[in-house]
Amino acid sequence: MKQPLLRRRAIAVAGICALTLGVDAGAQPTTIERIAAVVNDDPVLVSEVLERFDTVTRQLATDGHEMPPRDAIMEQTLERLIIESLQLQEAERRGIRVDDETLTAAVTEFAAQNGMDVDQFIETVSAEGLSYRAFREQVRRQITIDRVQRDAVNRRVYIQPQDIDELLASPFFAEHISDEYRLGHILLPVEPAADAAAVRDQAEALVAKLRAGADFQALAVEHSGASTALEGGDLGWRKASRIPKLFTDIVQDMNIGDVADPVRNASGFHIVKLLDMRGTSQQVANETSVRHILLRPSAIRDDEKSRQLAVALRARIVAGEDFATLAKEHSDDPSSALAGGDLGWRKPEDFVPAFQTAMAAAKTGEISEPFRTGFGWHILEVRDRRQADASEEARRDYATRMLHAQRFDERLQEWLREIRDEAFVELRLDAGSVAEDADGETDNAG
Repeated sequence: MKQPLLRRRAIAVAGICALTLGVDAGAQPTTIERIAAVVNDDPVLVSEVLERFDTVTRQLATDGHEMPPRDAIMEQTLERLIIESLQLQEAERRGIRVDDETLTAAVTEFAAQNGMDVDQFIETVSAEGLSYRAFREQVRRQITIDRVQRDAVNRRVYIQPQDIDELLASPFFAEHISDEYRLGHILLPVEPAADAAAVRDQAEALVAKLRAGADFQALAVEHSGASTALEGGDLGWRKASRIPKLFTDIVQDMNIGDVADPVRNASGFHIVKLLDMRGTSQQVANETSVRHILLRPSAIRDDEKSRQLAVALRARIVAGEDFATLAKEHSDDPSSALAGGDLGWRKPEDFVPAFQTAMAAAKTGEISEPFRTGFGWHILEVRDRRQADASEEARRDYATRMLHAQRFDERLQEWLREIRDEAFVELRLDAGSVAEDADGETDNAG
């Protein structure tokens, strides 16, 4: 019986050690892979921690921010790898896998977003000291984690009609529907046995330092217990719809550079800084009425056969067959197939970049040439275009997506805490010991 991937990895590590111990005394010594932590059955190797640590420190240096204490970075790095390991184990239990065709399409799309074809992208990756194979596996890992998060968390998100009504009536929705904010976030967790007053005092002390000019990113890496700590607490650009509900009332009264007073919820004390803001509220949107047929590669029909079928279906539609009928018979998009492939009136940002590009290039009434996204092969037809006011239907749809994004982030943090609390995690080396390994490698290299 085939061993699960994670268990095979543990066996491989044990095999390395066994082979090393069996080498003759006169032979060259073989490096033993040390284990930093065991997460259920999955080892987190010291080499993995050091590799990720190097990536983080290089990024911090590139950004030009003050470097946090070395042990703090190492501790956050190890914790991040533990959480990632738990999510990958959960993905394996749920049967979530990313096939090579989907991975290739994702990498191709990523290269295109950076203005390169795949060959140019491979050269760029190699020039930065990373093998293309290693980069692909990083992408596969991230796609897998994204999928298991959606699979586990979406079912926890509940939105009632009255929730939408309340949001539509709120001044925040009306005034900031299209504005974007870039927030910095530090979380100081309050453990059950902890002194909440002491944590509050620590939060207030950090706010005082930040208002006096301390580097936010460095303090976030050193102190934050949130999942964005290694990014310096940077939540990235977010529309108002994706700002956690806890912060929405605070943010709308802040100016760029402001640091808010600490705010408390069940997770602990939160510190928020408004790093930047852009955009203005807009009431008009470009919308496209579009329908498509999706052909998803599978074990039965591989990527090339899916492309060939897309070519054949396009030819049949151009020759006069009904698009809707063929979509119902062949499309692998269950949400639109029963409607004849109709996706309704949609904004470009509703779709992945490759779909946006094909939709923008298509003339009204034309059937596009087959094109590939991470979902599979598509053909589409643009039926009409319009500039639309924020109608009641569109406003409710936007409000629903706002609420889902807010609650998804909240439920995601809950789920990550749950799987972390339920896991068996054995730390073989503390952050300081791993940091000493890093120093040793540096000395040996010199």
